[in-house]
Amino acid sequence: MLAGLAWRNIWRQRYRTVLSLSSIALAAASTVFLLSLQLGVYGTMKENVLRLIDGFAQVQPPGYSDDPDLRKVIADPAAVMARLNAVAGVTATAPRAETYVILSYGSRSYAAAVIGVDPAHEAKVTTLGSSLTAGHALAAGDGDAVLVGAGLARNLKLKLGDKLTMLGAARDGSVAADLLTVKGIFSTGAAQLDRQLVEMPLARFQSDFAMGHSANVIAVSGHSLGAIQSQLSALQAVARRYGLVLRDWAALEPALNDVIMLDMSVGLLWYVSVIVIVVFIILNTLLMSVLERTREFGMLMAIGMRPSQIGRMVWIELVFLAGIGAVLGIALGAGFTLWLSRHGILFSGADALFKQWHMPSTLYPQLGWVSALAGPLAISLCIAVAGLVPYARVRRLEPVSAMRAV
Repeated sequence: MLAGLAWRNIWRQRYRTVLSLSSIALAAASTVFLLSLQLGVYGTMKENVLRLIDGFAQVQPPGYSDDPDLRKVIADPAAVMARLNAVAGVTATAPRAETYVILSYGSRSYAAAVIGVDPAHEAKVTTLGSSLTAGHALAAGDGDAVLVGAGLARNLKLKLGDKLTMLGAARDGSVAADLLTVKGIFSTGAAQLDRQLVEMPLARFQSDFAMGHSANVIAVSGHSLGAIQSQLSALQAVARRYGLVLRDWAALEPALNDVIMLDMSVGLLWYVSVIVIVVFIILNTLLMSVLERTREFGMLMAIGMRPSQIGRMVWIELVFLAGIGAVLGIALGAGFTLWLSRHGILFSGADALFKQWHMPSTLYPQLGWVSALAGPLAISLCIAVAGLVPYARVRRLEPVSAMRAV
């Protein structure tokens, strides 16, 4: 009975109800769209940054992340890779060896990080090869070929075909020296990488640095970052089987994780502000309605209706408004977001900014259950809680004084 009365009451003032529903729906729709856009940007940012060089996860020897010592190795990377590739969601793995060296050309010398990669596997895990501005990517069978960053090539005055001298310390303590030929120059947009990074064939690296058939890390990739994240426990089990550790994307890119958390915190403050404003608007509207209907409530109590029942009726009216507004907001926000997820949002003139995070200038929202429901449900819940204020006010009414109210 109370629900029927509440439903009838909210449509007694149609204009007021439509305005209230519009406020709730627009606020809910904006949270659906903006949260979907945030999640879409985060997803694109993470995948593009991780695909560049890290992979979606890595298996490493214990302590390697804190002290990347050449002597900390995976003795049988082929066996570990076979186990990792058997995990659902994993599409490719790539062994790597890494160390720091001095690179020289002519009278110029610079310190750099050199990574030995298996070209056949690496191309399935990272996209560094697509960042080439000159030359060609490493291929199976390459011997002394090397890829250098644009910043390093500029500092050393290198061009394609130049011979580069590499000097470092091998795993057994001997001197590692080699003469390498520049096969390609890449530009990732990240100045630090372009100034310091060099790639060479893993077989050549293992020979130069007395590595045998071992590697320092194994990079893991999948169809998407989410696919790898959902299999972290299985990947961790494989790593533990061989006495290794697994590092997920947040451990591989802590700076990116911090940026995302900071941006999400700022976004959360905005969402809270919108919800608070909408709740106070709706609460103010309902309190005005309660004041206007005080005599009506007095008559209802005079004919036997209890104040608690009237209070529940008023609260149900507010719940109806919140529920209908939230549903309309979800429909409006989801429809708009789905349309943009197909066509994208072009941010013209921001190419340089997006390039720093290896992102395109056209962004696509990512609609999911969380982005579709989190905002509208939070708004509905807050409005329902705020409805306890008019409920408490109605419960304190006395029949005689209420009927005399002007």
